[in-house]
Amino acid sequence: MNMIDKENVPANARIIKTYSGRRKSKKLASDGTPLTVENVVKPFILSDDDYKKIMDVMLDSFNQGLGKETNAKAAVKMFPTYVRSVPDGTETGKVLALDLGGTNFRILLISLDGQEVNMESKIFLIPQAIMTGTGEQLFDHIAECIHKFMKDHDLLFHKIPLGFTFSFPCRQEGLNKAILTHWTKGFKCAGVEGHDIVQLLHEAIERRGDIDVNCLAVINDTVGALMSCAHEDRKCAVGLILGTGTNACYIETLENTELWDGDTDEPHQVMINTEWGALGNDGSLDFIMTDYDKQVDKHSINAGQQIYEKMISGMYMGEIARLVIEKLRKAKLLFNGKGSEELSERGRFYTKYVSEIESDGDDSSFKCTKQVFAELNLTKYTDEDCRIVQYVCSLVSTRAAYLASAGIATLLNKMNRPEVTIGVDGSLYRFHPHFHDLMEEKIRQLVKPGIKFKLMLSHDGSGKGAAIVTAVANRLALEKEQKLNAKNGIPNGE
Repeated sequence: MNMIDKENVPANARIIKTYSGRRKSKKLASDGTPLTVENVVKPFILSDDDYKKIMDVMLDSFNQGLGKETNAKAAVKMFPTYVRSVPDGTETGKVLALDLGGTNFRILLISLDGQEVNMESKIFLIPQAIMTGTGEQLFDHIAECIHKFMKDHDLLFHKIPLGFTFSFPCRQEGLNKAILTHWTKGFKCAGVEGHDIVQLLHEAIERRGDIDVNCLAVINDTVGALMSCAHEDRKCAVGLILGTGTNACYIETLENTELWDGDTDEPHQVMINTEWGALGNDGSLDFIMTDYDKQVDKHSINAGQQIYEKMISGMYMGEIARLVIEKLRKAKLLFNGKGSEELSERGRFYTKYVSEIESDGDDSSFKCTKQVFAELNLTKYTDEDCRIVQYVCSLVSTRAAYLASAGIATLLNKMNRPEVTIGVDGSLYRFHPHFHDLMEEKIRQLVKPGIKFKLMLSHDGSGKGAAIVTAVANRLALEKEQKLNAKNGIPNGE
């Protein structure tokens, strides 16, 4: 299906197509006409040609990142992960998994028995002071959390393998060696960039001296999403995160991975952590950046970086919507020009508000929207104000969903497999009422004819995925050892 069937367009897309503003401001737009809701939000409505151009930019960036001579200058780094195989369903054993990707840090105990997976987990907070402190403070805090978890689960006197989902841009030099290239998502711990995070973890564990764990694998959350889904669906070959940040990984041939420095044994493939959030750092997405995007970037902790991510992910979407709403208010196109202290505060319009407001759909009572307004201390508004805020939120989130879809379509076209499952994780995808439907429609428009795809929610990919990668690594190492033993005439088990 190349054209969208209007009956199947998600609710927020219908709002975009049918909304017609009736308000005009005394202020003038850049073309000299009165400012209206439409010309304030127009930059978010991209054409099919825009999305195709984005795909061209992305494919070029992917190829630069994969190339030996072009990688150093490439915005999108395309890191080989050293994860070569998806699970085959025979993996067994207990694995400890760490998941660090934001303000919440999780520890999980995962028991694998073929297709059966049992998980116990606990969430620990990473205080703001530690997020912006030293690397030693961060890893000492992680080690302390591991000790508490192991004590609670009577594991202190057991040696247990560990998988670490570390959801920040890393250059992997082995399955258990990952060099942090730069912090994202509000972290800025000194003394970590340029260092191996597994070594820093082991050093913190050694400083304590009261726990015995060995990190066998460090992975990105995209790999976790892919591996978690591949445990159920062997056609899963792409992992996608749509949460605080955004990133994707996929399975690439070794032939196309010029930076590959591992063995060339079967399988002749490796998962690539694209780090696609950095797309546009080189100016290649300037043609779609709005003034609102530029403001968000300017006031971020990493100005000039993660441009594509800042147009899509949960860390920034609410602020983009707030900036648009505030522009409309100041032009007296919203709330009769009257706002609130909360609405004027940077970062105070949370991304969850976007999802909640859009959950109203065609409900004329605007129950969720009014609840958000109450939290923002907005007391004087009309139904028309509710519709306009809905419209703004739907445009911002639809652009995000379509941009992510352009990225996935680029990967599917590049892989050129007849059928691919995409494992997806992240709060934005999970909780936004229309993100899944919008992506399905847009990807279908943008992929090559004949390619079938399925978006599959990853259940606890960051934890379960890390455990599965560790278990797969153990299985492959054991199989290698058994083959070597057989070759040398040594009975297995000796």
